[in-house]
Amino acid sequence: MSVRPIALLVVLLFAAACTPEQTAAPPTARASQQMAMVADGVVPANRWRVVLIAGDNDSPAFDNGVEAMRTKLAARGVRDIRALTSDPGANPSLPVATAANVSSALRTAGGEACLAFITSHGDESGFVLKQARGTVSPATLDNALDAGCGPRPTVVVVSACHSGVFLTSAMRQPNRIVLAAAAPDRASFGCGAGDQYTYFDQCLLQQFDGASTWQQLAATTKACVENLERRMGIRRPSLPQTFIGSGVADLRLPGR
Repeated sequence: MSVRPIALLVVLLFAAACTPEQTAAPPTARASQQMAMVADGVVPANRWRVVLIAGDNDSPAFDNGVEAMRTKLAARGVRDIRALTSDPGANPSLPVATAANVSSALRTAGGEACLAFITSHGDESGFVLKQARGTVSPATLDNALDAGCGPRPTVVVVSACHSGVFLTSAMRQPNRIVLAAAAPDRASFGCGAGDQYTYFDQCLLQQFDGASTWQQLAATTKACVENLERRMGIRRPSLPQTFIGSGVADLRLPGR
């Protein structure tokens, strides 16, 4: 599916779905704002606010990843989980991942820490939101996270081809951790019609229970992806990317 020519549509829909607000401060100003402090890197599981987004339904891998992550987090005691589906036929009880619903979920403040897990197709302009017939750009996601999470510890996982584009200077805030499935110029794998999970999601889920901090999870997931791609004979690896903000280097996973 060609998404670049209509990527602007998602940006416009995100803006239309939100109430007017002040223009976000530039990165340098935001970086100097006081962060929400977390003792010993621990935020109680019931104080996390989680948004899980499956962006496309041409592969079951995306909704499968969302459901598996929701199950893991709920088992850890996370209660505020908002899962959005790209396949309303298969998941009629979940809200659909439209631009308005995604924007609303990301921009609704609450909790003491934020987690956004996004799994979809992607290109150099952002990740695909099929219901909006376009892509969500790094700038649009950054703006939504500022509105909804502010200075709270914030973890962003973007599992998509070319998702390294989300490690922009604006996204690299001291209160944020960003995990991307691929370098800006690389594809990620495992998003075919017969795949249960994408390679990155599979590794993230496999390594989740053995990690204590998000930094540990990022490292073990990256190693898992590299090993999996070598076994599959992939010649141009995805090269997962990670940013760990200075204020959240020891941030622990919910329930750990």
